[in-house]
Amino acid sequence: MKALTCVAGRVSVPGVRLTLVRNATLLLEIGGRRILVEPMLDAEGARPPVEDSPNPRRNPLVPLPFPAEHIVAGLDAAIVTHLHGDHFDETGARLLPRHLPLFCQPADEERLLGLGLAARPVEDEVEWEGLRISRTGGRHGHGAVADELGPVSGFVLDGLYVAGDTVWCPEVEEAIERYRPAVAAVNGSGACFTSGGPLVMTSADVSEVAVRVPTVVVVHLEAIDHCLETRAEVRAAVPAALVPEDGETLELG
Repeated sequence: MKALTCVAGRVSVPGVRLTLVRNATLLLEIGGRRILVEPMLDAEGARPPVEDSPNPRRNPLVPLPFPAEHIVAGLDAAIVTHLHGDHFDETGARLLPRHLPLFCQPADEERLLGLGLAARPVEDEVEWEGLRISRTGGRHGHGAVADELGPVSGFVLDGLYVAGDTVWCPEVEEAIERYRPAVAAVNGSGACFTSGGPLVMTSADVSEVAVRVPTVVVVHLEAIDHCLETRAEVRAAVPAALVPEDGETLELG
């Protein structure tokens, strides 16, 4: 565990607990609220390999550290950055309570409502239960690949920035400059197809975040077959970053 370091001019994140469930699925306890980010809750091996993966294996590669039913218990809200299967899957859609506020990007509202979920699209910023939730941009890869895989979003919850599936790009730099988060949770691994370059942050991208944000948490590792960089490699390349194991809780502040 690591206590959050406060820097002048940054938005503080008092009393945040961040639990990595698996991949990019997070449980956040912030402002007295329990929020599930990216409900990917399928059992190990439930889905086929990612199409055009350089390392094809059935997904997810690892089991959940807790029963799926326990993960969705006692939630106050959920956040989905985009609807790719490694962030929002059939089990997550089935288990989320239908009354639960589900914050999303506007492009995903119709599909989520069609599943009977209480989608709440965020165009720019909303206030909910005393918490400010802002939506940010990103690029899910480079060039034509990013155009095909988009749109994707990140979300800032007061001073906690959940970047979503994005590489280091002007949209991410702008979000950091605008919101000045004290903590950023970023999706690492340099996930890719057999061609076209990284789809999410490499360790070099994470380093760009780490020089701008006091505390960086790297997730999205070792759970999906096209995610290539390991936890050990990220820790070695970016020693200042926090790289939790599945099921690990970080006390931030």
